[in-house]
Amino acid sequence: MKLPRFSSLYGRIFATFWLTLLIIVLVLLLLPNLDPRSQHTIPEPQLKRFQDSALNISDKITYSRGSLEDKLRRFADHKRHQGFQLYFTTIEGEIISPGGRNKALRNFITMADSPDTPRQKLYGRWMMAGPFAVTDQQQTILMYIGRIWRQPPPFFIQILDKPFQLLLLTMLISTPLLLWLAWAISIPARRLQEAAERVATGEFEADPKLESGPREFKQAGASFNQMVQAINQMISGQQRLLSDISHELRSPLTRLRMATALTQRKQGESKELNRIDTEAERLEKMISELLELSRMQVNSHEQREHADARSLWYEMLEDARFEAEQNSKQLSYTPLEEWPISGNPNLLISALENVIRNAIKYGNDIIEVTFTPKNEILSIEIDDNGEGVPDEELNDIFRPFYRVSAARDRRSGGTGLGLAITESAIRQHSGTIQASRSPLGGLKISITLPLTQ
Repeated sequence: MKLPRFSSLYGRIFATFWLTLLIIVLVLLLLPNLDPRSQHTIPEPQLKRFQDSALNISDKITYSRGSLEDKLRRFADHKRHQGFQLYFTTIEGEIISPGGRNKALRNFITMADSPDTPRQKLYGRWMMAGPFAVTDQQQTILMYIGRIWRQPPPFFIQILDKPFQLLLLTMLISTPLLLWLAWAISIPARRLQEAAERVATGEFEADPKLESGPREFKQAGASFNQMVQAINQMISGQQRLLSDISHELRSPLTRLRMATALTQRKQGESKELNRIDTEAERLEKMISELLELSRMQVNSHEQREHADARSLWYEMLEDARFEAEQNSKQLSYTPLEEWPISGNPNLLISALENVIRNAIKYGNDIIEVTFTPKNEILSIEIDDNGEGVPDEELNDIFRPFYRVSAARDRRSGGTGLGLAITESAIRQHSGTIQASRSPLGGLKISITLPLTQ
């Protein structure tokens, strides 16, 4: 049966309720016609046999000798051997033969007393049928037929007589309707959940499929798509603002450095001019890294691809190992395999490269990189044997512009944005990053990233 479509969730619940109720009402209306324990018509072939038997008895009674009661008793005894019991009554309902009390007969006589419309009804295992007209010398008597009901009770009668089975049948009838209702609710709910998960991972894309299904989910999907579009517009506006800031800040810095160079050429070298040039260069580097961090935070949802660990980091690791050798240091890493990773390739490469180059810069002579896939998670650990970071500052090194007072201060040339950029990139890819003390004596950075199927 094809179910009607309802645009509202409440409409679907309402339709399911009334459809279930309609099925139950139909069953209740059909039961009286199907239940042999209720009075109903006699099947046509059987009705004709009973009527022929009544005519045959009428003929034999007319030409037989003896009292009416004796003649009826002989016919009753004869039919009893054939598996039938004959009952005879007057038109008024007085029992003629056989004698004795018969509750089923007396009850049936009160319901069926017209030979024009014979009926039948089941009493326990005893089926009563009648009445049929039998005539004897202008006298009409009524004949009722009783027989043992050898057929098993109908299936629905067995169920109705047992409450547990009735409950089970009700559940079987309602289960398909409830499954249809659950399916109608779960499909749009699952779409909305998947869309929310995509947004959580940085994919700000509207999904037209959300605007289908029940009215409530359709409205929620439309609102969700509007939110995603608003976020995209906000991100685009921030990106344009960052581009403008980059241009406006870099232009005067460039002019300042050019003026400093011209002054040095005319007046010669001086500590003051060198300090101005150094600070301008440092400021330009800081602006570049700050803009890179901002672009990463607002632009990480773009250019996402499916890649693998080897294609992402192999060349970068080889370059880092060569750089370490030039500084008389040793960098080693466990073999890379094609573990599947989804995300922005440039951000993932930059994130790991920042940590490794920090380890090369601040480690004494040993840097170890370990890759460990487990339970759909790729763990990356970078250890060095440098001076490390005090325990109380391990959680602060991922803050923008934060510098460790001892080994990683302003004199190192850093701006305090490298690890902040890394932390932002890892977080945008649903990963984690933590700092701890390394077994080698220096700093240990632990990164986890989800692997895709």
